[in-house]
Amino acid sequence: MSTRARTHRRLATAAAAVLLALPALAACSGGDDDAPAEKSKTPEEVLADASAKLTETSGVDLALSTAALPDGVSGMAKATGTLTNAPAFDGSISVVFAGQNVDVPVIAVDDTVYAQLPFTPGWNKVDPKEYGAPDPANLIGEDGFAGLLTLTDSPEKGESVRGGANNEEVLTTYSGTVPGDAMDAIIPSSSGDSFDVEWQVTDDGELRKATMTGVFYPRADPMTYTVDFDNYGTEKNITAP
Repeated sequence: MSTRARTHRRLATAAAAVLLALPALAACSGGDDDAPAEKSKTPEEVLADASAKLTETSGVDLALSTAALPDGVSGMAKATGTLTNAPAFDGSISVVFAGQNVDVPVIAVDDTVYAQLPFTPGWNKVDPKEYGAPDPANLIGEDGFAGLLTLTDSPEKGESVRGGANNEEVLTTYSGTVPGDAMDAIIPSSSGDSFDVEWQVTDDGELRKATMTGVFYPRADPMTYTVDFDNYGTEKNITAP
């Protein structure tokens, strides 16, 4: 046998040995391809994680709104501002009162809500429930959206879409219902026995949007509020005016 032939045979034998050894090497390597896939989180676990993110963040920007209040209803139409884990709030609330839409600057801290009321000089202590609004400082805590997330009954996972800045986030919707007596932490006049909710959660576990539908005002038709959450980790020193 020529030298060239012997060389080719040795190469072929070596190649065959390597190929035969590959399955064994893969089995011993502990590589990701052969490891069991990580168990997917249940909707309940996802919402519990989102709740924890809200309670643990130093602060977040919030924007609540509705397309329209039912005819003849006085209540909260919009709220925007920064919430911190003090807890505290600095922003504004738009209320419909006696048929008029009024934007009111609001600061809430140390269980006290201050507002700059129309035709009234300076800051005044107010009871926000008189205007159909909650104490905004508590909106992200256990008595607010963090609590509602964990009270969601029979949540179901929906579709995932791209969103956020430059569509860099993956947002997944989880739908369910929450009991009526829990919703009054968000809208004090809530009157329904239960409310339909949709939570939009990022792949990092942050609640990005909430959609809530039900009877928020006595003797009124069902309506919808949407709430957007952004800038987790915001830090702001909010003090009484």
